[in-house]
Amino acid sequence: MPHDGTSPMIETPVFPDLLALTKEAVPAAESLLGRAKDVVRAQVSDGDQVSASLIETHQTAVHGLAWVATYVEALRQMQHWAEALQADGKFGELEQLIHQITFGEYLWQLYGGIPMSQGEIIRPQDLGLTQDDQRTMMDPAVMTLTQQGNTQAARLRLVAIMRERTAEITIGATGLDDELEMIREQFRRFAKDRVEPNAHDWHLKDELIPMEIIDEMAEMGVFGLTIPEEYGGFGLSKASMCVVSEELSRGYIGVGSLGTRSEIAAELILCGGTQAQKEKWLPGLASGEILPTAVFTEPNTGSDLGALRTKATKTGETWTIKGNKTWITHAARTHVMTVLARSVPDTSDYRGLSMFLAEKTPGTDEVPFPDDGLSGGEIEVLGYRGMKEYTVNFDGFEVKGENLLGDAEGQGFKQLMQTFESARIQTAARAIGVAQSALDVSMQYAEDRKQFGKSLIEFPRVASKLAMMAVEIMVARQLTYFSAAEKDNDRRCDLEAGMAKLLGARVAWAAADNGLQIHGGNGFALEYKISRILCDARILNIFEGAAEIQAQVIARRLLA
Repeated sequence: MPHDGTSPMIETPVFPDLLALTKEAVPAAESLLGRAKDVVRAQVSDGDQVSASLIETHQTAVHGLAWVATYVEALRQMQHWAEALQADGKFGELEQLIHQITFGEYLWQLYGGIPMSQGEIIRPQDLGLTQDDQRTMMDPAVMTLTQQGNTQAARLRLVAIMRERTAEITIGATGLDDELEMIREQFRRFAKDRVEPNAHDWHLKDELIPMEIIDEMAEMGVFGLTIPEEYGGFGLSKASMCVVSEELSRGYIGVGSLGTRSEIAAELILCGGTQAQKEKWLPGLASGEILPTAVFTEPNTGSDLGALRTKATKTGETWTIKGNKTWITHAARTHVMTVLARSVPDTSDYRGLSMFLAEKTPGTDEVPFPDDGLSGGEIEVLGYRGMKEYTVNFDGFEVKGENLLGDAEGQGFKQLMQTFESARIQTAARAIGVAQSALDVSMQYAEDRKQFGKSLIEFPRVASKLAMMAVEIMVARQLTYFSAAEKDNDRRCDLEAGMAKLLGARVAWAAADNGLQIHGGNGFALEYKISRILCDARILNIFEGAAEIQAQVIARRLLA
């Protein structure tokens, strides 16, 4: 950072062997997690079984356990990232600073308190841990990193390097291979040229993303990215999906989320569809000729999908659907709805649900739902506007018999569960993109805005905010890439995907909130992009599993 001559230069601590130090600290964090699992399990167990009612009674401790586990996994993945970069000769000063700040901050939070949200700090004692239990963190490596890892000097040096590298696509080497970085560069150019110049207008005017943008995305292969080649897709990895989602969402979350619709629909059909259904639907989804929407949530059920009441009744060869759905994204101008409805009589839980591929006619702003038996209206929202949200009412809407997914009743919930890993990985990637966009606009504003005779970025607290954005974006990124790699290797990763989504959503909100603070009063003005980014970031803690639900799911897996 340029020195203005008015304050003393602060030396950045230099660790002789940073990776050895951080590697030594990981087992201490793992030991704390192991003890926390034992203590929380004892609180929520009835005999030898974990009790659902006791989990609810001790919800704060249970959810806190999920956050502790997420932090420990984040430290593991940052260590793997750093070691891989060092092996490739790419572990430069910037990456070293990100690594040491991560360990310094996250180890301190594990010991002193993790922010589950802005008003909820989970401390070891809230989990039932004692001072003796926490002595595992009195390890020499942990103590060194907590005292010297995340210092103001380290943060200011990190920002100084960031200022020198403003033309780089991301802040720090990601650890991905050259092919994926080429994909990143391609979609970064598209987002900068075609999305960013228009995104704020689309948001302010509450407009649908223009079809010409969707057509260009289709030509670039966004909708068929992970669909197998035999069905017209590219057959690429979930890691490639992360990179594309990240860069498109960096331009505008609505654009980044367009691919999610096709990803969910394709995954449903690949995992649960018949061969005929795969051949009918997947090529059109891959090409973008068929735009899908997911129709799951109901007004009074929220995350409790097993309690859905929308009914599907079969007469002859046709299904008739009746009921109400809400928070349906991009519902109007799509061609097919993946509808979760109750088709098995006399059931009241998930076992009676079936999934339908309900064909519909694309609508317009004036007539969003032109088909008989289908109606609805727009839900006005703060952000995430480019596809719009709708209520959808089914009043005898007909679905062909051949469009029961998998040609099997009562499998809908199971089929949907198979998509959760990919959906949450993709959402974590979108969160990284939103966080990165907050850093982009905030760093530029901090450079340009002058106060008291110098740029805002020259003030330590402003610079520290920017530094922590860069650090936590990399942490969320590595956790997300790890979960994608697990998925690509056909390993169960609902735990890892949930952790990536949980942390990524918090990181995006923190980045947007701090970015608006850097903008000061201007950040509260609609004309500034950060106001949109803040609104867009807020949804990430809610959809694809609210943070509380996500923590519950993670903890139940840990305690099982």
